[in-house]
Amino acid sequence: LDADRVKLTGSSLLSAAFVSYIGPFTKMYRTKLVNDHWVPFILDQGIPMAVDGTGSADPIATLTNASEVAKWNTLGLPSDPVSSENGALVCRSSRWPLIIDPQLQGIGWIKNMESQDPDRPLTVVRLDNKDIIFKMKQALENGYPFLIENMGEKIDATLMPVVQRATSKRGTKQFLKLGDDEVELNPNFQLYMHTKLANPHYPPEIQAEATLVNFTVTPGGLEDQLLTLVVRKERPDMAAKK
Repeated sequence: LDADRVKLTGSSLLSAAFVSYIGPFTKMYRTKLVNDHWVPFILDQGIPMAVDGTGSADPIATLTNASEVAKWNTLGLPSDPVSSENGALVCRSSRWPLIIDPQLQGIGWIKNMESQDPDRPLTVVRLDNKDIIFKMKQALENGYPFLIENMGEKIDATLMPVVQRATSKRGTKQFLKLGDDEVELNPNFQLYMHTKLANPHYPPEIQAEATLVNFTVTPGGLEDQLLTLVVRKERPDMAAKK
C-alpha cells in the first residue's frame, strides 16, 4: 500500500489523460499514445507511477477494478479490452459521453445498466421526437438517466445548455436554461448520447463539451470477443477464473 501510494500521482495523471483524450481512438492508437508518449513523458518528469516489467502502464487499473468490469460484462458489455476501457470512460468521465456505436453494443449495455433501478427509469428519445424537451425537463428535475439515440452530426441548439452543463447557481441548487424555461438540475441526472455513424465529424464545441467514446468493433476487438465466447463455451472453469 505504501508503494502504491507513492505511485498514485503518476497513475492518476495518466488516468485523467486517458479519460480526457483517448475515447475517439481505436486500440492500436490508444496503446501507442499511452506507452509511447504519455508514460515516457511522465517518467521523464520524475513523477512516480505504476508500470509493469516492460515499461507499460494500465490506466484501467486506476479507473476501475475486475469486479466492476465483470458486472458490466453480465449487463451486456463485451469482454474485450477495448470495451472494458470504453466502460470505464463512460462511467468515469465528468462530461456526458457521446458514444460512436455502429454495432449497437454500447447502447445495449447502457440500456441494461440503467434499467437496474426501477426508481430511475431510463428515458430513450431521438432528436426528431416532438416531446424531447418535455421528457428532458422531467429527467433533469427527477434525476433520471436520459439517452438520445441515433444522433447525426448536429445537436439541437435548445439542448446545448444541457450538453455544455451551462448551469447557474441559486443557493445550493443548480439550474439549466432549456428553451424558454429554467429547469432545476438534479445531481443524479445522467445524459448519454449515441450515434450509429461509423466516422462522424462533430464540430469542436461538441467534442470539447462531451466525451467521445468509440465502441466501433475492429477486427482485433472482434477476435477478442469471439475468443471470450469460445472459452466461455468450451472451458467455463477458465472463464469463471478470468
